[in-house]
Formats: sequence, C-alpha cells, structure tokens
Amino acid sequence: MELRYLEYFVAVAEERSFTRAAARLHVVQSAVSAAIKTLERELRTEILRRTSREVALTEAGAVLLPRARAIIGGVREAVDAVDGVRGVVGGEVRLGLMSSVPWFDLPAVLGRMHAKHPEVRLRLSHRAGGSHDLAAAVVAGELDLAILSDPGPFGRKLRLVELKSFPMRLLVPAAHPLAGRRSVALTELDGENFVDLPQGFGSRAVVDRAFAAADRTRNVAIELGDGRVVVDYVRQGLGIAIVPAAYEGTDPQIRSLPLTEPDLTWRMHLATPRDREPPTAANVLATMMIEALDADLGR
Repeated sequence: MELRYLEYFVAVAEERSFTRAAARLHVVQSAVSAAIKTLERELRTEILRRTSREVALTEAGAVLLPRARAIIGGVREAVDAVDGVRGVVGGEVRLGLMSSVPWFDLPAVLGRMHAKHPEVRLRLSHRAGGSHDLAAAVVAGELDLAILSDPGPFGRKLRLVELKSFPMRLLVPAAHPLAGRRSVALTELDGENFVDLPQGFGSRAVVDRAFAAADRTRNVAIELGDGRVVVDYVRQGLGIAIVPAAYEGTDPQIRSLPLTEPDLTWRMHLATPRDREPPTAANVLATMMIEALDADLGR
C-alpha cells in the first residue's frame, strides 16, 4: 500500500470531492480516482461512496480515515526529525482560518515565514462551520493549528493561546430608536430582528450564551458567513447586530453602542492539539504569529 494512495484518500475524505482533492494535491483528477480504485482493490472493499452530488465515507472508509491520518502523521514526524538533524525547517503547515482576520496582518507573517523557511509548504483553509469546525479539524488531525475564537466542546482537547480580545458592540441603523442612546442593556433588545453569523461561529456563541443566561430569546432573521458584511445588512435596516469591535467600522449610517450588561468579549486563540506535538514548522509559525501580535501591542 503506497503512502501516496492514503494521502489521496484523506484529501478526498476531507474535501468530500475528487475535484477539490485533486486541486489541493496539485494532480489531475484521474490520478486521484485511479489511486482510490487501487486502494479499494488492495483493501478488497469500498471506502468511498460516490453520488452525483457528493462523496461520502463508507463504514470501512470511516474506520480507515483516522488510521490513514496516523500513518501520514508518523511519516511527517520522521521527516521532521531528519530535517531537525539537518538543521532545516521543512515539511508542511496546515493552518485553519476564520472567514476573515481583520485585526491581524497574517499575509505579512506568512511572507516572513516563507522568506526565512522556503522549504516549508503552507496550506491555508477555512471551515464552513466557523470556530467549532476549525477546532474539530485540529483535534481530528486535519489541521496542525488554527486561529479561532470559541472552540465549543473541543476546547478541552486543545492548547489555546489567547492572541487578542475585543469588546462586543451593538450596531443599529442611524434611524433606529436606540441610535441616540449612549449604551444599551441586553434586556432592552427583546423583539428585535438580528443579523448574525451561523451557529458554530465564535462571536455567535458569545451572544447566544448571553441571551440564554439572561433567559431571553432572540430572532436571528439573517445569517451570514462573513462578519465583514454584517454591517451592510444593518445599514439597510434589515436588523441589528452584536459584533466584535474589530468589525464595527466607521459607517456614518450606523451607530455603534456599548453593551452595559452584560459586558461581552470576543477572544481570539491560536489552537494546537493537546494530545500530540505539532510539526516543527507549525511551532515556528505559531511563534512568529505571537511575536508579531506582541510587537503590535507594544507600539
């Protein structure tokens, strides 16, 4: 059984698509399909179920996936160890990101990483389910590290380093009855329509917990996958929003108000797995990100 076949299988399983897996692996799709067929022939069973809409794991595929990741991870550790003897930082870093990171010049850090360690391959990806999906991917071994906010139920399986925090702000259209206020309490927002991110996103979890603790319900009328566009919907009077200050902007058609009760905070973390040591290159990148943020705070 060739290692390459397992790498192709893991890529298809994670991407749920032969096309996306081929693009990720930088090979033609026919090569991925041929590898999976060979792997299934060697294992004498089907590991992926193909339909016109998606690719799904069979029961055998679900059993194989964590073991395939462990084998690939073991090979990565061996190569990492040899690189260490050579005094070289190499290999691949799989970094998970939120849909936007407006508070951090990540491209600049990645550029410095590439310039200093050109042998390292950087692979960045997002997850549709926000921070919870990113946390799950780190725990499962799909990612080496991730920038996320609320890890949800996976927090106990992660090492979390706080990178930055922001107060949550209430955004309302300039014509809204609350626009003239200096501050607002959460209990004053009954009956309002909200614009927010989907469940699983960190800032959404902060607000949902606050409403639950206050024994209040709220109507999230519009769900968006990117915090940067929430402001656009609030501007049009389609709802109000509670967002991290990093996203509030300076739009004259929108009023940004502090919440007096409770005091909500959005915390950003760098997450790595608790049960295994990340590759050397991932640790180097993590150190560079933390140092860049420390330098910004020191200005």
